[in-house]
Amino acid sequence: MASQTWAIVQHALDALLEDKSFLPNLPDRAREQAFTSLAAILSTPNHVHKSFLRIPLEKGKIVRIPAFRVQHNDTLGPYKGGIRFHESVNEDEVVNLAALMTLKNALHEVPFGGGKGGVVINPRDFTERELHLICEKYVRYFSDILGPDKDIPAPDVGTGDREMDWMMAEYKSIRPGKPYRGSFTGKSVVNGGSLGRREATGKGVYFTFRFMLYDFLKDHSKWLTETNNSFAKTALALADRSLKVAVQGFGNVGSITALEAYHCTHLKNKVVAVSDRNVTLYNSDGLNIPALVEFTTKNGGDLPTTEEQLSQNKIKAEIKTRDEVLYLDIDVLILAALEDQIHQSNMEQVKAKMIVEGANAPVTGEADKYLSDKGVIIVPDILANAGGVIVSYFEWLQGRETQFYSEEEVFKLLFDKMEVTMDTILPQFFGDPFSLRQNCYIHAVMKLCTILYRQGKLY
Repeated sequence: MASQTWAIVQHALDALLEDKSFLPNLPDRAREQAFTSLAAILSTPNHVHKSFLRIPLEKGKIVRIPAFRVQHNDTLGPYKGGIRFHESVNEDEVVNLAALMTLKNALHEVPFGGGKGGVVINPRDFTERELHLICEKYVRYFSDILGPDKDIPAPDVGTGDREMDWMMAEYKSIRPGKPYRGSFTGKSVVNGGSLGRREATGKGVYFTFRFMLYDFLKDHSKWLTETNNSFAKTALALADRSLKVAVQGFGNVGSITALEAYHCTHLKNKVVAVSDRNVTLYNSDGLNIPALVEFTTKNGGDLPTTEEQLSQNKIKAEIKTRDEVLYLDIDVLILAALEDQIHQSNMEQVKAKMIVEGANAPVTGEADKYLSDKGVIIVPDILANAGGVIVSYFEWLQGRETQFYSEEEVFKLLFDKMEVTMDTILPQFFGDPFSLRQNCYIHAVMKLCTILYRQGKLY
């Protein structure tokens, strides 16, 4: 587990150790021993699996590609987590992301443990046939540890329903006669996937932001007005203005989040900037998000990068450098790219009053503390981007029952589940001095502690 993630987990453990109303049956000495055990369990993964996939390329040579599957903790159920195809993948990153999945599932009461996978490639450098072979080899190399009741992968950066379809097909071929539908989630609908799964993470990211500034504030405005909590003052100020929103990352998560903001009728917000790996596009009057989504769909996922492309597609925008999206004078910054985007070197340049983590770990520990101390509301990844794993759980259930929900039913179930979590966390956040991230971690760790204690694993 990365040091910054572990520091927050340790803070949660310390807070719960001092709270004698939590696990009151544990007396002093036994209590200290139990929490020492908890620290050992949560700070390390159960298993780290690594292999090198042998892939013959179409141009004749053979490469060996590093691949990982990390199983962090299965206290709440089978391991669950995406498989990332990216050139920056490394063991430490995958371990940290697996730990975040454990916490995310605990926070949202999803009966899965935390896992994560990765393959060290840039998918753009491989042909479709080669990617298909990489997916098959990944399943073959890790087949003993995967399965509907063991470890259930899903898409992540660089993967999607196509890759999950390929992987499930390979799992089925090497496990004839065994249940296979729940072996992978995030599949295409025709192949047993759930309606709404592709949009789930992006919709969930926007929902957490909208729920806080609209639904929750509407129901608790009197209490929030009277409290001295600095975050409450920030939230009230944001809810009372026309919000300028910027989205970093315009892939599956960022584009859906931007569309949700564009179509939202509850909040007065406009998306003034979006970015991808090449460019930031800015328009102070608001961008035409549907036109940008249509462009990226037709152009390999990339945003327009030239005035000619903008003009041909009737999109009004100013072209800026890729990282400028982080430093614009805006109200809300939604981070939907990769980890470590806001860090010690650039945190002082960030002007947003609210940051929503659509990606995993896009704000480092130092930046989180600095911005939180300034009153910036940071909606953490384990709260904001859980839509994907929640709907993956629904897909897993549907596969077991062979009964499928409508898209409307899926999104209602998703928002209902996220609302329960928000209704639990937000009163604590606005009522005490801890950041929203700290509150989420305390709640998640409390859930894991309780189950581990009940299972007798703290002795």
